[in-house]
Amino acid sequence: MNRFKRNLYSGILAFCAAAFFLSGCTKLDVTPVSTLTPANFPKTAAQFIAATGPIYTSFRGAPARQWWLVENLSTDMEVLVARGGNWFDGGNYSTLNLHTYTGDNGNLESIWQWGYGTISTCNQVLSLFNSVPESATKDQTVAEIKTMRAMCYFFMMDNFGNVPIITKFGDTSSMGTQPRSKVFAFIESELLAQIPNLSTTVDATTYGRPTKYLAYAILAKMYLNAEYYTGTSRYSDCVTMCDNIISASKYSLDADYLGMFKRNNGPDIKDFIYAVPFDAVYAQGMYYARWTLHPALGKKYSMPYTPSGPVYTYSSYYAYFNDPNDIRNKQYLTGKQYYNDGTPINITTTNIGLDASYSGPDPNGTVIHQLEFTPNIVWRTPAAFDIGNDELANEEGYRNNKFYPDSVSSTRDQSNDVPFFRYADILLEKAEAILRGGAATNGDSPLSLVNQVRTRAKAAAFTTVDLTGVLQERAREFADEGWRRNDLIRYGLYEQPWGIKTDADPNKRIFPIPTPELQLNSKLVQNPGY
Repeated sequence: MNRFKRNLYSGILAFCAAAFFLSGCTKLDVTPVSTLTPANFPKTAAQFIAATGPIYTSFRGAPARQWWLVENLSTDMEVLVARGGNWFDGGNYSTLNLHTYTGDNGNLESIWQWGYGTISTCNQVLSLFNSVPESATKDQTVAEIKTMRAMCYFFMMDNFGNVPIITKFGDTSSMGTQPRSKVFAFIESELLAQIPNLSTTVDATTYGRPTKYLAYAILAKMYLNAEYYTGTSRYSDCVTMCDNIISASKYSLDADYLGMFKRNNGPDIKDFIYAVPFDAVYAQGMYYARWTLHPALGKKYSMPYTPSGPVYTYSSYYAYFNDPNDIRNKQYLTGKQYYNDGTPINITTTNIGLDASYSGPDPNGTVIHQLEFTPNIVWRTPAAFDIGNDELANEEGYRNNKFYPDSVSSTRDQSNDVPFFRYADILLEKAEAILRGGAATNGDSPLSLVNQVRTRAKAAAFTTVDLTGVLQERAREFADEGWRRNDLIRYGLYEQPWGIKTDADPNKRIFPIPTPELQLNSKLVQNPGY
């Protein structure tokens, strides 16, 4: 058991039940009820943190599953295939990869409910804090809540574009759709206003909570994408935000790239500017290995369940991993598979079970086959997004194993913390911003910044770099971390074909507002093209 995570969540989950009665967190028209009295006002830092617990635990919801799947599967990186009808699930996953998604996609509805549910919870806690006496601790806690709310708005703006801006709990007058540029301006002003009251401490006491550097990191990401979001480029502003993080010397590139994503990661990881803490017992919801690992790998990794493994990596994406010395290559499982002692991982099946196209005389004859991941994915029934369900089909596509299986867990839940913003991202964002016209600062060049990341990965240093080189480096560095969609859109590549995708509609850069939300809220306006 990870003692740090146990202690962290023991505090958060026991949030001020005596002080606050939080009801209807996803409802916008529920009157907050407070039992606050001078005797039970939160006074210590620990009490304030506990009072905000529901905000942080909500990040173990859709961000741990639906957001991660949507951002990855809607790109040229990964695909969740149907196998003999299994995993088709009404097109919830296939339409993401094909860009044929509609407002009826359940994954998008989950993201919307999470985003506005968390925003509502932030607003509710803020409303209850109105009666709490002023103090420096209260000021910092309010700044942290508003920063978390701003981060939610960032994810909602990035995914859905034009969304409501609601800052007061119970306010039903602000539920109408606002232009993306206005949402951008709100997030920007909100973060800039909170920075003076946010902490500069980076250690176990602030891990999983927002600091000044998270605010800078969100702003850097916004400014890098500002030309797409608002029509006005902000590349020098992106450089400034990156410099605010770099010059603070609070973060660095951990030597062990692969180790950063294992179950015992946490506040010791200097690359993590903001990560969501998970624990297989106390903070459940993260189980990425279930999605990417083949069922026959359960024994090798001492997994307490049989993984499903429907998420495959496109061979064209894996081609970016072209330096044999790059340690990031090892996050992928390719070719023949072996147990840790070198013994082949064999699967006992039948001739027809191995290959459904078998036409020989003994379809039910026993076959012992070594597990071998092959690069190409072949759709046998494209209309159903189906590759078949024999063993050879189940071994198509390389598998990402970045978020290493948790062998200590007794369930499918893992204790691997999930980073949203990393120092490596700041270095590559600054490099890209300079290449796009931002002012170079502090002696940094795009080449020197990119080579810092490559050096940590034991990859050969570049002698020159352009925007294409930066994008490819981002593909290597942030595989399976949810940023590929954002990158492709910024580069104008989201419309390109991959797999059996042919849709090139630029309206698909933002997702449709979910149908249930349109039915509940008549003030919402559907995005163009849907």
